[in-house]
Amino acid sequence: MRTAIYARVSTRDRGQDVENQLLQLREFCLRSNWIVVREYIDQASAKSANRPEFQAMLAAAVRREFDTVLFWSLDRFSREGVLATLQHLQALTAAAVNWRSLTEQYLDSCGVFRDAVLSILATVAKQERVRLSERTLAGLARARRNGKEFGRPRLVCDRTGIQEMRNAGISLGEISRKTGISKSSVARILIMTENVGLIDSGPIQHPPEGHVDKSTARSLSRRDAVELLKRLDGISARLVGPNT
Repeated sequence: MRTAIYARVSTRDRGQDVENQLLQLREFCLRSNWIVVREYIDQASAKSANRPEFQAMLAAAVRREFDTVLFWSLDRFSREGVLATLQHLQALTAAAVNWRSLTEQYLDSCGVFRDAVLSILATVAKQERVRLSERTLAGLARARRNGKEFGRPRLVCDRTGIQEMRNAGISLGEISRKTGISKSSVARILIMTENVGLIDSGPIQHPPEGHVDKSTARSLSRRDAVELLKRLDGISARLVGPNT
């Protein structure tokens, strides 16, 4: 069986190296008649998957360069948490590559406990996600109690002034330039205003096309109404001229 050995020591493990791990991992492969095709060795914290040799090992697994990954213990393989560790093991399984811990016999994708172990890890990972979600919601609730506001900042503007400019026949683009508000925001403000002020108000009383009364405008969705305003604004500009 083609085997890849993965060994790791933390950057904080001063005075330690991977030789103790490698000796026993190699001996196990020799006794089991497993052929070691490559050894992947990292000196980094396992709390992140951004380890050069770890990533190289995962990439080689996808290419099926070996059949099994052998590591000293699960904490040498990953310490990112149950969810991330489970995802790494599942990635190996999806690539049709087995995995085994030398010192934890129950962590063996070829063993009888494989399904039970994965089921337990999946359950723990699910609970980890639930706890993370609960902590996030609790943090948001606390921030709101402290006066923190989330989302896009509220738009402060003179809605009446915008409506009056529109009723005077001023185009959306010109209103946008005068107020410093985007054209789409101007359109939304007009849609949300009680007297929408489409081209049936102001100096343009009877356009030859595109007339929509207020009841029709209110029945439109906001997105459709914004698009309608833009189109009617173009009609208005053509009717009144370039000084609109």
